[in-house]
Formats: sequence, C-alpha cells, structure tokens
Amino acid sequence: HLLIIVIWVSLITPNLSCAIIRPPRDGGIRYRGLTQDVQVLPVDYEIEYICRGNRVITGPKVRKCLPNGTWTDLSQHSRCCEFNPSKKKLYIGALFPMSGGWPGGQACLPAAQMALNLVNKRSDILPDYELELIHYDSMVSTFNQLLSFVLYRLFWKFYIIIQDFHHGSSSNMVAFVSLSQLSYGSSSPALSNRQRFPTFFRTHPSATLHNPTRVQLFQKWKWTKIATIQQTTEVFTSTLDDLEERVKEAGIEISVRQSFLTDPAVAVKNLKRQDARIIVGLFYETEARKVFCEVYKEKLYGKKYVWFLIGWYADNWFKIKDPSINCTVEQMTEAVEGHVTTEIVMLNPETVRGASNLTSQEFLAQLMSKLGGKNPEETGGFQEAPLAYDAVWALALALNKTVGPLKTKGHRLEDFNYNNRDITSEIYRAMNTSSFEGVSGHVVFDAQGSRMAWTLIEQLQGGSYKKIGYYDSTKGNLSWYGNDKWIGPGPPADQTVVIEEFRYLSQKLFVSVSVFAGLGVLLGIVCLTFNIYNSNVRYIQNSQPYLNNMTAVGCMMALAAVFPLGIDGLHVHRRQFPVICQFRLWLLGLGFSLAYGSMFTKIWWVHTVFTKKDEKKDKRKHLEPWKLYATVGVLLSIDILSLMIWQIVDPLHITVEKFTREAPKGDLDVLIQPLLEHCSSEKMNTWLGVVYGYKGLLLLLGIFLAYETKSISTEKINDHRAVGMAIYNVAVLCMITAPVTMILSSQQDASFAFASLAIVFSVYITLVVLFVPKMRRLITRGEWQSDAQETMKTGSSTNNNDEEKSRQLERENKELQKIIQEVNTCQLTQMFQMSQQLSTSSHRLAQ
Repeated sequence: HLLIIVIWVSLITPNLSCAIIRPPRDGGIRYRGLTQDVQVLPVDYEIEYICRGNRVITGPKVRKCLPNGTWTDLSQHSRCCEFNPSKKKLYIGALFPMSGGWPGGQACLPAAQMALNLVNKRSDILPDYELELIHYDSMVSTFNQLLSFVLYRLFWKFYIIIQDFHHGSSSNMVAFVSLSQLSYGSSSPALSNRQRFPTFFRTHPSATLHNPTRVQLFQKWKWTKIATIQQTTEVFTSTLDDLEERVKEAGIEISVRQSFLTDPAVAVKNLKRQDARIIVGLFYETEARKVFCEVYKEKLYGKKYVWFLIGWYADNWFKIKDPSINCTVEQMTEAVEGHVTTEIVMLNPETVRGASNLTSQEFLAQLMSKLGGKNPEETGGFQEAPLAYDAVWALALALNKTVGPLKTKGHRLEDFNYNNRDITSEIYRAMNTSSFEGVSGHVVFDAQGSRMAWTLIEQLQGGSYKKIGYYDSTKGNLSWYGNDKWIGPGPPADQTVVIEEFRYLSQKLFVSVSVFAGLGVLLGIVCLTFNIYNSNVRYIQNSQPYLNNMTAVGCMMALAAVFPLGIDGLHVHRRQFPVICQFRLWLLGLGFSLAYGSMFTKIWWVHTVFTKKDEKKDKRKHLEPWKLYATVGVLLSIDILSLMIWQIVDPLHITVEKFTREAPKGDLDVLIQPLLEHCSSEKMNTWLGVVYGYKGLLLLLGIFLAYETKSISTEKINDHRAVGMAIYNVAVLCMITAPVTMILSSQQDASFAFASLAIVFSVYITLVVLFVPKMRRLITRGEWQSDAQETMKTGSSTNNNDEEKSRQLERENKELQKIIQEVNTCQLTQMFQMSQQLSTSSHRLAQ
C-alpha cells in the first residue's frame, strides 16, 4: 500500500517518475509488487527482465529509474539468448555494506556486477562455467557478517567469499570451513597474519603499505629521527608497530611516541616539549581535527615541522565545522598547511588496457552510467569501486587457472565442497600467484595475501593538495613530479641541524707566503751557483764551500716545506692528506739538519781549535775537511733514523679538531660545527718532545759556541762570525716559533703565518749573511781574477802547496820567536852587568 501511495505521489510530481520501457524480444518484465497496468514507475524503482523458455538474459538484467526520468544502462542492450545447458554455475558469496558507518556497497556492488557480466561474456575465461554473485548487506556489522556466513554455509556452496569486513572473527570462521576469502575494503594490518587467516586475500592494500612510502621519504629527505602520535585503535597500533620495525631497519629512530584515546591535548604538548619535528599522525578524520586544533594552540606547525597524515580524508576535512573543537577554519587552515599525505592509489593513473580490456577512465564512465548520475562524493565506496571490480577479475582468473591442474588430478570445479582440500589448495595457489593489470593498477599479492599497489604522495600547498610523486611497492621505486616542489625553501630538518664546516687556510695568506718562499728558493739557487762556480777562489775555499753548499740546500728544503705546510683539505682529498703530513715532516727535518748542521759544524770546529791549550791546539789545527762533512752526516743520519722510526712505529695521520658550535644569524635551528684538520699520531707529544729536545740542545749549544768564538779571527774558516750571526737568528726564531705554533694550533691562519714566516725570515737572513758578503768582496776587490791566474800557473796542486807553505811559515815563526827571546835575554844580561860596573866605578870616584 505504501508503494502504491508513492507511485501516485510520483504521478503528480514532475521529473520524479519513469515511463515503462519495452522488454527484450522473447522476454518480459517482472514488476516487483505491481501489476502490468501501471504506465509510470517511481524514482529508484527497479524492474527485472525475464526470458521465456530456455533463454537467458545477456546484458543488464535489472534497470533502475533515475530522477531524470530515464533508466540505467540504456546504452547497453539486453537480449534473451538460448541457454547453454553445458555451462555450470559457480556461486560467489559476497557482502556489501549498503548502509552503516561505511556504505561502501553503494558503488562497490555495481562495480562487481560490471566485472561479473564481462567475465561471463568472455569465451577464454571459464568457458564451461558461469559465475553468479549472491550478495547480502553486511551494514558494517560483525554480527551480520557472521549471520551471512552461516546462511551461506547452510544454503549455498560457495567457491570464494567477497566481503568488506574489518574485524577478525568472521575470517576465523572462513578459515575453519576451508573457504578462500577475498576482500576489497579491508586494510587492517592484523589480517596479514597467515597463521590466523591462512586463506585470506585482499585487493585493498594493507594500511602498512603506507610505511614503505614513509620510510622512502624519510631517507629521501635525510631524516633520521621522527615522532609518532596515534589514536589507540587496533588498525593504527598495528600500523605503527610495522612502521617501527621498518624505520629501525633503515637506521631511523622514533624518538617520541605518543597515543591518545579521545583527547589529544596532552599528547600534542608532549610532542612540543620533546622537540618533535617530523611527525607521523595515525587517526581518523574526526580525531584529526582535534589534533590539529591542539597543534595550532601549541604552535607545532610551520616551516620547522612536517606532519604525515593518511590520505583518505576528504579534501576539505579541516574546513568542516566540528562542535568538538574550538578553532576557527582559518586557524585550522594555518595549522595543516604543508602536511604530507600518503594514499593508496585505487585507480590506475596510466592509460593501460588490462584483463578486462577497459582503461581506468572507461571503467569510471561505465560506473557513473550504472550509478545513474549520482554524485560520486555522496556515493559510498566510490573510491574503492575499482578494488571491488578487480576483486571479481582476480577470483575469475584464479578459478580459470585451476581448471587445468584439477583436470590432471581427476577433479572438476563443480566437485568442490567444504571438505575437499585438493580443490581448496588449487584455488589458494591460483590466488596466491595472481598477476594482471586491473583498473586499479597492477594486481599482485604478497606472501601475506595483501595487495601490492602504488601509493600517491601529496602535500597541502595553499589550501589544496598537490601531487609530489608515487611509490611503487612492487618495485620499491619512488617517482617524482618535476613541476611540483616542496612548499617553502625545502624539507626542514628532523632536529636542530649541526652543520660540519671545515676551516681552511686563507688562500691569500697561502699565496703571499708561497711567493716569498719561492723567491727564497731562487735566492738559494743563486747562492749555491755562486759558491760552486767560485769554489777555486782562495777566499771561498777558506770558508769551507762544501759546508756552505749544504747550508744553501738545507735552506731551500726548509723553504720548500712551506708549500705542503699550507696544503689542507681544500686542495687534496683526505686520503692523500697523510702523505702531505709526512712530506712536511721530512722536508723540515732534513732541511734543518743540512742548513743548521753545516753551520754548527763550522762553529764547533773553530771553538775546538782556538779555545784549547796550546799543546792541544796544534793537534786540532790541521783537522781534515772530511771530518767536518762526517759531522754533518752524523747529524743528518740521526734525523733520518728518528724520522724513519717515527714513520714506521707511529705514522702521521689526519685528525679532526672540533670547536664550540656557533649559531648563524637568522636561523635558530642550525648550528655550525667548526672542524680543523691536523697532522697527528697516537703519541704525537712524545715524538715532538724527543725532536724538540734534541734540536733544542743543538740550538743552545750553537749559541754558546758562537758566543765563545765571537772574538776569534782565523783564515781557515773566514766566515765563522757570519755563521755565528746566522746561528743566533735561527736559534731565536726556532725557540720562539715552536711553542707559539703549538699554542696557536687551533688557529690555522695564525699558526701557518707564524711558522712559515719564521722559516722564510731565518732562511733569508742565513743566505744573506753567509753569501752576500762573499759576493760583495769578490765583486769589489776582484780577487777571483788573481786567484784564477795563479791557479792556471800552479795547476791543481795550489791548494796543497798553500797549505804546506802555511805550515812552514808557522814553524819558522816559532823559531824566530825563540831566537828573539834568546837574543833579548843575552842583551838584558850584558846591560845589567854593565850597569853594575858603572855604578861601582861611580861609587869609587865619589869616595
């Protein structure tokens, strides 16, 4: 009676009724509760086509009256065809929630029926069978699901169950009856447990599929520390447990983990207190509004923070008025700006024709037509409809795959019953190896029966979501959109960022000192050339020219050490730096031994000869030159041996010194960590103590010897006073430079300037003091000319003759001095005797 009243109301209401359409040939129309005398039918009323005789309907079997006065699926013809008695029916049980908290069946059921019709028309898929869908309304109720399974078990024989459930109790029953189960709307990670749900598959990916995407993003943006906040429900708890395992494997730390039941205020405050920056939020949409209202109050948003949320919220979820929060739309919009969402891709973004020979866009067009123009946003399950469509194709292809293997074992699909383990195992094996292109993307299941799918990554920019990229879980690849960029300057840091910054030597200082060192090397070459060229000049010979050559070479080596002394990580790789360290050490050590050792040998010889008693002086005056060279060789050998032991036992390597962190202006989240590279070894202080002690003693002894011989004049080493001046210069500079450079080691510019300039000045002074006077004398007096002529006359024996003549003259001089003394003594004696005689005579005369 109520239906008749509705019909009569529709008759007087324009555009709220449909005219009766003609049935297919050899068929008729079944009017549910009405007679055929009715000429118009109300909106949402359904008619069913029936066929006479042994004929069956192909095409749409049921049509529905639309508000615009037309019927659904008018573009598709319905025909009555001859029934093929050889086709056997395979029944598929299904649960579609048409009402309740999530009325997903409103779009998922038509999508499944679309897939079923296409499968039954295909001659290459189950050609001897016809699939028939028996469905019930689950109303998202566990009780209704259980009741439906009981009815299925009592009155039907199903090969597989398609359903939407979100709880585990019904699946346990399915496992008990050895029936495979395929879900299009279940996302709980708990359903991936193969021990509890051994025959469960789903085309809807698990909620944990978001986690690999999140981990990839964390690694992409170099985050190693994250925080989480979750609503205490099973789906979010298990998702978070899975995330914790994945980030641990990736070397990422969950530093803060907060949860709440209804009020997130305390949890959000804890996130703020513990300096959380990268935050993963797991909660339903209604709770998300509560969370971000508290986020606004705590100022836990902005360029310092990144929130990761679930992508299946409505696009305007933060603008919906909610009496449970006290934040305005503007405040909520400000708080959510910049957050990132991950969402399972439920519609293939590519234009690919898969198993159903439909592209994703063609599927949507046909689904919209079947829904009769309903608003997709107001139709429950519209987003999940491709998953339900592909679920039917998955089971059809799996059943088709079992026909051959069952036939070889002597079984048929129609022999299936709930106790036949062979057929159940074949169906499970076929489902487990499913792989095809569907309208939702590539359909493949992992070891737990969960769908492997793409994840869409979006960011809220300017109040609307912008695509950042995709993550393909089947390949583990991230693909990015080239035009869409991160909002603002870039991804923020996961904590206060400490930027390591190496301090390098000032290049202007290095170049300036290097120029002086290079000029010093040229000066050394000039002095060395001059000394070698004039080695036959007597004045040069009397200065021990070979020792002066050693001094010039040592000075050039010391100057050459300035260049590696200024080389640091700016010029060479860290692997090559220890070689530079060893090069510095050897150049300085050997340069000092040659330059200072040759000067020390001269001053030591002068002191030995001219400050001893006369009887020992004669023995030491004629010290052979090779003994001088041997002395320098001993000093050089000591340095070479000590450096080799140092390099072998405790080689130099690079060490990094850390300084107090500095905060740059205008950025409170960044600290600069200054670093400085040093050449060091494990027992650096011990080795420096030995080297400085040995060198220091030589320097002190050299100063003492130079002071003792300052008033001595000898032609054997005619430049020993200049050598003494050079020793004073080198000793003072070395004794000042060594401790100062140790104190200034943390200041690279000052340390290099002090050490390098000390080397440059000491070398310049040494070369000028030793060689410039010789050059001046030879140029002004022209002594090299006479010496050269004499050399041409006497030949190569000149040096030996001069030495012999010198010794002979010294002997003659001594003899003459003795004679003079004897003569003087005799004369004094005679004069004394004569004076006595005169005094006696005068005394007598006086008497």
